[in-house]
Amino acid sequence: MAFKIYVLVALVAAVAADGPTYRPPGPSYNAPAPPGPARYTFDWNVKDDNSGNDFGHQESRDGYDTLGSYYVMLPDGRLQRVTYDVNGDSGYVAQVEHEGEAQYPAYHPSPSYHPSPSYQLKPRYG
Repeated sequence: MAFKIYVLVALVAAVAADGPTYRPPGPSYNAPAPPGPARYTFDWNVKDDNSGNDFGHQESRDGYDTLGSYYVMLPDGRLQRVTYDVNGDSGYVAQVEHEGEAQYPAYHPSPSYHPSPSYQLKPRYG
């Protein structure tokens, strides 16, 4: 019995050793090199009068110098605008401004739900 177990274990080990091995994909040498430092400009915004959403973003980059700003309408009614720049190794430097006054309307809870019965009780005896 022990001989059968030994043969079975040896057979499983031999099959596992010959199994497929993982090889990571090789680098692609056909990809073209970038023509130079990164240069781009983009701008987008969204204003939805139905929901009150108002936000956007603008950014320009030339090499390691990046300038941009974004804004968002806060729930308290103010507009928050962030202006930032990244100049080489100086890191991300931001200036945050708020426009308008915060509005906190009085809280009016909605009435509680009270289910009404969908049946009518009828007297059993006359």
